Amino acid sequence: MMLFQHGNLRVRKLEKKDNYLLAKWLSDPTILEFYEGRDNCFDLDKVNKVFYASEDNEVKCIVEFDGIEIGYFQFYRIDDETKKEYGYLDENIYGTDQFIGEVEYWNKGIGTLLVTSMVKFLIEHKKADRVVMDPQTRNTRAIKCYEKCGFKKVRILPKHEHHEGKYQDCWLIEYHK
Repeated sequence: MMLFQHGNLRVRKLEKKDNYLLAKWLSDPTILEFYEGRDNCFDLDKVNKVFYASEDNEVKCIVEFDGIEIGYFQFYRIDDETKKEYGYLDENIYGTDQFIGEVEYWNKGIGTLLVTSMVKFLIEHKKADRVVMDPQTRNTRAIKCYEKCGFKKVRILPKHEHHEGKYQDCWLIEYHK
């Protein structure tokens, strides 16, 4: 089921047949450097357990460009506990995670197109007041993309994400309509 389309970019809900794509992407050290960790490789079995068996509130999607599956995107409503941790009040706040799994599509503006399209979708269709992300502070390429899309750094989340054997600092960044 298609969620939204913007020009050559299309985002659709994750289907069972996409498990091989996730296993391919999440076993690539280049992708794992910032997403999941190079010490946390996924095979088909792990993909099925993590992405298909969970009963969480994430909407999981595949990103296509020119009809080719190139990445993953998920969004979710931020729960009250996380809102409190981040210092937000009773707003409708969504979080997202995404990656372009086909490295040859990096540095072509597709990430910027994806993030701006996703923000527009969440504001228009989910009535989001804010969209937040928490990239690792060392992920400068992604942070530049997010800032280009209108996200602002709010504050550092110290030792927020366990990644490759140690806790990494992350930026809390937000898009506020």
